[in-house]
Amino acid sequence: MKKTIIYTTSTCVYCKIAKAFFKEHNIAYEEKDVASDIEAREVMISKSNQMGVPVIDIDGQIVVGFDKEELSKLLDIK
Repeated sequence: MKKTIIYTTSTCVYCKIAKAFFKEHNIAYEEKDVASDIEAREVMISKSNQMGVPVIDIDGQIVVGFDKEELSKLLDIK
């Protein structure tokens, strides 16, 4: 299984949609709340050059925002 990390905040609607998408497809993921975890925020920014969430890291491939098509491709979801 691919290592999936989602950088989120508790108020982000698209983060909630992404997590629901992962749950629907039984994708295990690690969540990092960048509102409370400064180190995770710095890592997210260095990976994506973005301050917005969600930022999703799938085995080093970065997806900014909830892009269902790209996530499905990277996670081999048909």
